Amino acid sequence: MFEVLAYVYDNYWDGEACPALPTLQRTLGTVGFAPQEITTALIWLEELKSAAGVLRTRHRDTTPATALTTASVIPMTRVLTTSEHGRVGVAGWGFLAFLVSIGTLSRERLELVMERAMAAPGDPLSVDDLKLIVLMVFWSLGQEPDALVLDELCDHRTDRLAH
Repeated sequence: MFEVLAYVYDNYWDGEACPALPTLQRTLGTVGFAPQEITTALIWLEELKSAAGVLRTRHRDTTPATALTTASVIPMTRVLTTSEHGRVGVAGWGFLAFLVSIGTLSRERLELVMERAMAAPGDPLSVDDLKLIVLMVFWSLGQEPDALVLDELCDHRTDRLAH
């Protein structure tokens, strides 16, 4: 599923340019993804689209336009359930906590990331899987993270050379 999501993000970086599900499904099949993998990814994407739409509507109706683009400066505590802890793991939670601490993930975005992480296959998810989920959350909201954060989210540490 994550390979399909990465393909969608890479090829339709502007979420508005993403084709309708039937067209996207045919395109992904033509590219060579397995039908079950495509189905799982498209269901996951539809659920993300629905949740992001609710979040955008709620903020449009109740808060200033900048609320989704700026993180809260109020310190936040989030306790993981046992199943959430098992799914994201210590390294994954550390990464998400880092994104919260630098203001990239607001409370609402973090909850959306956690909801989508719980809906994703895999136990535990890798940090790279979580990075892709974070990217897809921003994508679904029609936003792009700060350039340095985007670099961190797209970075492959195995490609780095130690000096």
